[in-house]
Amino acid sequence: MASFNRVMLMGNLTRDIELRYLPSGMAVAEFSIAVNEKRKASDGQWVEDVSFFEITLFGRTAEVASEYLSKGSPIFVEGRLKQDTWEKDGQKRSKVKVIGERMQMIGGRSDSGGGGGGGRPAASRPNSGASRVDSQPSNYVNSNTPSSHDSQPTGNGPGYDEPDIPF
Repeated sequence: MASFNRVMLMGNLTRDIELRYLPSGMAVAEFSIAVNEKRKASDGQWVEDVSFFEITLFGRTAEVASEYLSKGSPIFVEGRLKQDTWEKDGQKRSKVKVIGERMQMIGGRSDSGGGGGGGRPAASRPNSGASRVDSQPSNYVNSNTPSSHDSQPTGNGPGYDEPDIPF
């Protein structure tokens, strides 16, 4: 039976990004995002549900995210789900997290204050309203599709067609 594991999330960072490097030299960024959903309750009032997701990025994507994003920054992440399991005090534990393969910064530097210095000013960056970065960790294998660096976005996801998201 075929399997499919894909997730797309848009939300705001709940904390600053933790960047570290593996012994191989690969960058790893870990952070969490809050995704808000508004819905009408049975009494007719609007309520907001918040879900929190742990995200891990690798390679240059991790470095870019760490440089430009900080707590509160809006972000779009596309990737896959991975379940981690471990044992602590005799109890088996598990957690599902997102392994991000693509990341898009939403809005400009002035929207959230940015995360770090450096880089070009927003006015000189192409598509300064949003930036997209692709990466695949070295252990990611997908023989059915070309490398993310060989192909352009198909417009099948939010933010790929237009640099500004209309909401």
